[in-house]
Amino acid sequence: MEKIFIIILNYNGCKNTVECVKSLLKVRIPQGYSLNPVIVDNNSIDNSVETFKSLFPKIPLIENTKNLGYSGGNNSGIKYVLSHGASYIIVLNNDTLLDRASVYEMVEALKTHRVDVASPKIYFEKGYEYHKDRYKTKDLGKVFWFAGGEMDWANVIGHHRGVDEVDEGQFDNKINIEFITGACFIGTRDVFEKVGVLDDTYFLYYEDADLSERIRRAGFKIIFSPKSIIYHKNAGSTGGSGSPLQDYFITRNRLVFGLRYAPLRSKLALMRESIRLLISGRKWQKRGVFDYYLRRLGRGTYPLPS
Repeated sequence: MEKIFIIILNYNGCKNTVECVKSLLKVRIPQGYSLNPVIVDNNSIDNSVETFKSLFPKIPLIENTKNLGYSGGNNSGIKYVLSHGASYIIVLNNDTLLDRASVYEMVEALKTHRVDVASPKIYFEKGYEYHKDRYKTKDLGKVFWFAGGEMDWANVIGHHRGVDEVDEGQFDNKINIEFITGACFIGTRDVFEKVGVLDDTYFLYYEDADLSERIRRAGFKIIFSPKSIIYHKNAGSTGGSGSPLQDYFITRNRLVFGLRYAPLRSKLALMRESIRLLISGRKWQKRGVFDYYLRRLGRGTYPLPS
């Protein structure tokens, strides 16, 4: 029997994680496979750990002793499931809900197209859209958050195909994509054994783009799996666009990613932009640039709870 492991990372998000796990326990899987959820807690200070032990006593719970960020937290789970015989690994945000066929269709997509990595079709959960007044009631739950990732290498910015569009069948075909989203992706054991885990250099943001680039450069293909559907509660838990946390980690990590992988012209433009941000950027953008050049990576110097 082949094992499908699903890693759900929690950090003070007890309610979302409980709802996510409950939706996960209802999914169907291909015959001959087993479904194995794993919860990873990043040293939450709410009642998350106690709640998970009470509600899901049979689900393995990894308790990190400090906040390891998105990358480090998920790496705890990836290393655990690799050591427990995982054939397929799904990394899943805790603020998502799964359609009953989501896992089945992701696995089938890999088998059918003979690839090793896929991302599903991701809608905004009803009421969590960016532009709530734009849509008719019948459209809610069918508004795209992600229909595959495209990288704008000139500006070193990743774009979600279809974001804010209502699904009218325009993204119903399987295609090769440039990057997965950390909100949900599936990879075979072979990918993680050959490419490695997420890069702890990032801590938060751009780690999924970095993993995607390493996957592609290793010769693997990444596909968009339109028959697999999940729903994302885009609640802005990191403070939303322009928040100090985003200013810091996105500014710093875009430099890490861009100066590692972008074409030379884009690297030069990125360095010029970093000098402009040092002069006229917001406080945490400036700090992000400083920390990049001083190699204060990983958790960096942003004041996060432990």
